[in-house]
Amino acid sequence: MKPALLEVMRVNRICRMVLATCLGSFILVIFYFQIMRRNPFGVDICCRKGSRSPLQELYNPIQLELSNTAVLHQMRRDQVTDTCRANSATSRKRRVLTPNDLKHLVVDEDHELIYCYVPKVACTNWKRLMMVLTGRGKYSDPMEIPANEAHVSTNLKTLNQYSIPEINHRLKSYMKFLFVREPFERLVSAYRNKFTQKYNTSFHKRYGTKIIKRQRKNATQEALRKGDDVKFEEFVAYLIDPHTQREEPFNEHWQTVYSLCHPCHIRYDLVGKYETLEEDSNYVLQLAGVSSYLKFPTYAKSTRTTDEMTTEFFQNISSEHQTQLYEVYKLDFLMFNYSVPSYLKLE
Repeated sequence: MKPALLEVMRVNRICRMVLATCLGSFILVIFYFQIMRRNPFGVDICCRKGSRSPLQELYNPIQLELSNTAVLHQMRRDQVTDTCRANSATSRKRRVLTPNDLKHLVVDEDHELIYCYVPKVACTNWKRLMMVLTGRGKYSDPMEIPANEAHVSTNLKTLNQYSIPEINHRLKSYMKFLFVREPFERLVSAYRNKFTQKYNTSFHKRYGTKIIKRQRKNATQEALRKGDDVKFEEFVAYLIDPHTQREEPFNEHWQTVYSLCHPCHIRYDLVGKYETLEEDSNYVLQLAGVSSYLKFPTYAKSTRTTDEMTTEFFQNISSEHQTQLYEVYKLDFLMFNYSVPSYLKLE
C-alpha cells in the first residue's frame, strides 16, 4: 500500500511540474507577441541600443566564416593602411589632428557610428540617413527630408563638438566609415555642379571671379564681375597653381578625401565606394542593426557625372596639366585602389 501511495505522489508531482512548465511557456509566448505587436522588428527604431555594437558585428560576427562582403572590406582597409605606410612622408605631414580637422565626421550616438562625409559622393543621402538615425523618431523616410535641410550644419552633430577625451572614446568605440569615388569623376561632378549651374551664384562670386581673374587673359568686365562662365581648363589651372594651394585649403567639394577624412590618422572600419553605393550603404545599415526598416535611398539620376563625361572634359587638358593634377589627387587614387584613367596622357 505504501509503495503505491508513493508512486501516486510522484506522478502528481511530475504532472504539476509539466503543468507549470506549459503555463510558463504560454505566458512567454503571449509576452513575445505583445512586444512584436508594438515593434515588429524587435528594435527600438528611434534609438536602437542592441547588445552587440556595429564594431562587434563587423569584427566578431556570430557566424565564424567571413562573408565575401567582409573579406572585400578587409582588403579595402588593408589598401588604405599599405598606402599610408608607403607614402608616410606625404600622408602624415601632420602628426596630430586638431578638433577643426574633425568637422566632417558626423556622430550617431544611438547606433555608435561615425560617418565622414565627402561632397559629391552621395553625401546628401547619407546625411539624410544620419538624420533619421539620430532624429529619435522625428524622421522616418530619408527622402522626405529636403536636400537643403540635410546640409544645415546644426541638424547633425560632428566630432569636433566633443571634448578631447570624448573624441578619443568615440574614435575607439564607434564604427567609422566613409564613401569614396573615382577622384577625377568626383572632380568633374563638382565642376559641373558649382560652375555650370546658374543658381550657384555664391560659388561664382567666391571662386569663379578669382579663377577668371588669374587664368583668363583679356577677360571681360562682365566675366570678372559675375564669374559664372569658368571653363574646365581654367578650373584645372586654378587647382594646380601653387599660389592657390598656398593661399587657402581647397573647398570641400574638390578637396582630396585624405585631407577631408584623414584616413592615415583615423582607421576607418568601412570604406564604401560610389561604384557599389547601394550594396555598401546597406551593409553599413545591416551592421548598425537597422536594415529591417531603413534602406539606402535609390533613384535614377540622369544628370550623374559618368566616366564617359569625365573623359570628354579631360580631352582639352594638356598632358602637362593632367600630370600635375594627378599628383594633387594621387593619394586618393592609390589609397582607394583607383587605377590611372586610360584617357590620361601623363608625362
